[in-house]
Amino acid sequence: MKKKFYLITLMLLLALSVVACGDKKEKNDGEIKTANTDSVVIKIGHVEPENRSTHRALVDFKDSVEEKSKGAITVEIYPNGALGGDVQLTESVAMGTLDAALPSTSVLTTYSNEFGVLDMPYLFTSSQSAFDALDGEIGDYFNKKLEENGIINLGYSYNGPRSTTSNVKTIEKPEDLKGLKMRVMESPIFIDYYKTLGANPTPMSFTELYTGLQQGTVEAQENPPSLTFANKFYEVQKYSSIDEHVHNFLAFIMNKAKYDSLTPEQQQILMNAAKEYVSNQRKMELEDNEKAIKDLEQEGKLVTNILSTEQKQKFKEALTPMYEKYKSEFGEELFKMSEKYNETK
Repeated sequence: MKKKFYLITLMLLLALSVVACGDKKEKNDGEIKTANTDSVVIKIGHVEPENRSTHRALVDFKDSVEEKSKGAITVEIYPNGALGGDVQLTESVAMGTLDAALPSTSVLTTYSNEFGVLDMPYLFTSSQSAFDALDGEIGDYFNKKLEENGIINLGYSYNGPRSTTSNVKTIEKPEDLKGLKMRVMESPIFIDYYKTLGANPTPMSFTELYTGLQQGTVEAQENPPSLTFANKFYEVQKYSSIDEHVHNFLAFIMNKAKYDSLTPEQQQILMNAAKEYVSNQRKMELEDNEKAIKDLEQEGKLVTNILSTEQKQKFKEALTPMYEKYKSEFGEELFKMSEKYNETK
């Protein structure tokens, strides 16, 4: 009887051992392969459509990270605001419920109101001046601000030169904005910009913008031409004014705890791929904007006017009270730090 009991016990132990080993295996195309128990998943959210440079370059980023890590890191991308607007995405990254996102720097004023300086109209005279600033002293300054809030910034991708579209008229001089119902991002700087020039700014999530224009809740909006084209805002707008009032950026933010959980080798792979992503995306965005301006005009989708350097200067002069206000709030030094990048461009 004892022998029979021991025999049954031994068989049970062997069976459990086989099951336990089986948990560490997975079948793939008829072969049994050991699963990678050290694999890391990085989920990235953004609000833009798949045909935008932000997403296209991000697909290349995903491929690079997965290849260089030999499958130890898997990247999942969620475009089109599937995980929320910029504000929600940023909050999710800060809380750690989302690994990474690409929100506009405009919404990062929640973590440091000084981010608002990057939204100051006509702060940079060219896209290259803006690139140099964000890759240099200005970028370093704001990266430290984010890290204090549990966020690592992997780089600043380009959201393009923001320009204005309207359903009412072309915008050629500051007075043309008076009384216009203008959709703006949830940023105090953008609100002050349009209030200073007499418009009626309405903060609205990007994901709600098309409907807002269609229903007449707002009459005008401002975004890079490539984004205006990609989201078909020309279907609910009549005029396009290429004023390039702000060179806007998306911060490639990542939850710091998630980043710190990676091995040094994985962190380096991520940083290298992010640097390449920023370079590729900026090049794509510049090309896309040039093409979008021509497409919008040539195809008759929008009546287009391009502001001259002199016209842009008129806008900046009209914003003198706003500049004085924010120089007092942020400090002269931050403006000098930004504007010095215009000197050699």
